[in-house]
Amino acid sequence: MEWQVSQNGSLVLDTGTVRAALGRSGVTKASDKREGDGATPLGCYPLRRVLYRADRTDPPQTALPCRPLRRDDGWCDAPEDPAYNRPVRLPYPASHETLWREDGLYDIILVLGHNDDPPVSGAGSAIFLHCKRGDYEPTEGCVALDPVDVRALLAAARAGDSLRIT
Repeated sequence: MEWQVSQNGSLVLDTGTVRAALGRSGVTKASDKREGDGATPLGCYPLRRVLYRADRTDPPQTALPCRPLRRDDGWCDAPEDPAYNRPVRLPYPASHETLWREDGLYDIILVLGHNDDPPVSGAGSAIFLHCKRGDYEPTEGCVALDPVDVRALLAAARAGDSLRIT
């Protein structure tokens, strides 16, 4: 199945159309995506795996690979580092994002297959589908949904599914 998010901030699920937050800089062609630009890349991305905060939420129902987050989970966003756009264990010497967050955004993370096969230095890292902030405030380039909608998508998702950002 291919899930579709439009640049006007909507996603169609089995339960109907839901709101989605996108990057603070809007959307950009995947070929123009750059590390730190705040844009959500247009394109079709495989659904890779799910991470979740077991101390805050039950495991999501999903057929996708899924595991609890650890306090030392991070994601490398340093374009010059060999682990660029890959998960890392913290502490990590290069620039990275901490996945164990206190704000709830990463209570459930769906890792999207953007720039990961193989990663191209500087072409954007850590493009996730995760929980929204406030009233769908813009992201740093990810797609964000209400936690109920994240769970609905994950419950219907299967291996081989993808997310198209149009």
